[in-house]
Order: sequence, then structure tokens, then C-alpha cells
Amino acid sequence: MTAPEPRIALVLGANGGVGGETAAALVRHGWTVRALVRDTSKARLKTHLAGVTYQQGDVMDRAAVVAAAQGAAIIVHAVNPPGYQGWKKLVLPMIDNTVAAARASGARILLPGTIYNYDPAAHAVIDETTPQRAFTRKGKIRIAMEARLEAASASGVRSLILRAGDYFGPRSTGNSWFASGLVKPGQPVKTILYPGDKGVGHAWAYLPDVGETFARLADREAQLPAFARFHFAGHWDADGTALIRAIARAAGQKRPNARRLPWGLLPIAGLFSETLRELSEMQPFWRHPIRLENRKLEAFLGEEPRTPLDAAVATTMRGLNVPVAQSAPSVGLLSARPGYAP
Repeated sequence: MTAPEPRIALVLGANGGVGGETAAALVRHGWTVRALVRDTSKARLKTHLAGVTYQQGDVMDRAAVVAAAQGAAIIVHAVNPPGYQGWKKLVLPMIDNTVAAARASGARILLPGTIYNYDPAAHAVIDETTPQRAFTRKGKIRIAMEARLEAASASGVRSLILRAGDYFGPRSTGNSWFASGLVKPGQPVKTILYPGDKGVGHAWAYLPDVGETFARLADREAQLPAFARFHFAGHWDADGTALIRAIARAAGQKRPNARRLPWGLLPIAGLFSETLRELSEMQPFWRHPIRLENRKLEAFLGEEPRTPLDAAVATTMRGLNVPVAQSAPSVGLLSARPGYAP
């Protein structure tokens, strides 16, 4: 009996939260996973992704991306400039190189989408048909990325976009609000610095659940149209207090000590820091609620993977080396839901 051909996935951005969790989920689903990274020794030490083969190369080097994608059925494009720096110069050339690699290999591109494509004051709920009208630099670049994928689908380059809210998880990076504001990696929780206005809802996406969703979609890639979009609902914090309370419970605090992010200082600090200048543009997404409608995703997969909030928050804090109470719930990289078993 002839052995089945291996399903090969190339992951760009495996050192990041989405890329790392998606790579881990694909391995669990039986995929052969390659990761293209600039430094293979540092990547192995940083990510600890069992079953992933690391190849040295830069996503800005088109030839390296095309070579790494040979034989791949999917390419996960989860790479972003660190600290929001260099978006204008780097982001679109990166996606262009991935499109070239997908065209050469016949692979489908999997792209994590964001809510930055939308005007938060115009839409309290968004689905796959909501018009994209961005007012930030990052949002306009994100719209351009998706437009390039849609245009490429007309000439045979298939793609899939999975849009989610703000990420958090045990592999959270410094680009995440959770790891750069709400808690401080490696330190006990004292003050929770929350960016949102009181009473304003916010969408959160637990990274292992996002990775699992990508893997399930990849398993059924042949059933998708050439250009596909899905929205991931994640955890909806209806009034901006649910995540704060979950962090406090995980830390063993009876009452959370929370204060609001001093947005007024960011433009001043942004004069000296590109990262802070880019972050200051994000305030409207914390002053207006944007909830993602996931009916299309649930209709296709049957369910959206969702780890309970308390377990997700406690596991995230452990991954960031933030002390948690002994009674805090724990999960691994998997949720104890049917079809998503530890």
C-alpha cells in the first residue's frame, strides 16, 4: 500500500504568537511544518515547537520564500515587523513575496486578519461583507494586503483570511496589548493598565484557539473558494471588565487594581518612538466596540474552538512568567472541547 503524500505547510512568522500557535496546531493535525526564520538557533530556543523544521531565510528575500515553499500545500503568512516598526516599507513587499511563492508552489496562503481594516465608529458588529474603510496607516496597509490576495485569486493564487480581535496567549509578543499593557511579563500583577473606556466592549482572541481554527480550515482547504474570508469571534468582553477580572482571579486578587492607559501621553512619547506613535492611532478601537460575527465560520466548521476565559488567561500569564495563584485553572496548548482534546 502506498503511503499518503505528506501535507506540507510553510509558516512565516513562527516566532510570533499566531505563527507559533498555528504551526503547533498544524503539527497536531498531521502536517509536515517548515518555518522560515532569520536565525534558526534563536528560533529553536525561543519557540520550542516540536515537530517543526526550521530553515534559515528572510521573508524580504523573495528567492528564499519561493525556495522554502516548494512542495507546500499552504503558506501561513503570520509575519509582521516587530514593534509596529517599518510597516510602510516592509509589509506589502512581504505579502508580495508570499504571493510569488504561492504562485510557484500552488499553495494556498493563510493570513491572520485584523479589525484595523474598519472604522470602529461606524460598525459595532462586523461580518465578512462589512465595507472596509480604515482611517489608520496600519489599517490602510491591511486593506491593501487583502486586496492583493483577492486580486491574485483571479489568476490562480488561492488564499484564506481569518480575522480576529486582539490576541493573547502563552506565546504573546510585545506587539500584543495583553503583554505590553495589561500585565508585565516576568512580574507579579500589581496594576492592570487597561486601554479601553469604561463600559466599552472589546473582542479578544486566544492564540491557541486561533491556531486550532487555522488548522481545521487547512484540513478542509479543498472545500474553500479561491478567496475565502472568515471571522473569529473569540472572547467578547461586553463592558471591558471581564478580562480585568480574569487576570485578577488568576493572580489570586480579590479585587482588581486597574487603571486606564494614559492615552494623552502617547503622542508625546511617539515623537521619540515609532512603536508608541503607531499605538497611539489605536485609541478609537478602545473607545468604540467592534464585535466579530462568526456565523459563517461556525457553519463551515460546526463550531469555533474556544477555551474558557479563566483557563486561557491563567495559561497566558504562565506563558509570560507572570505569577498565578495555585488555584488558577490550567490548560496546555489545547482546549478540552470535543475535537480539540488534550
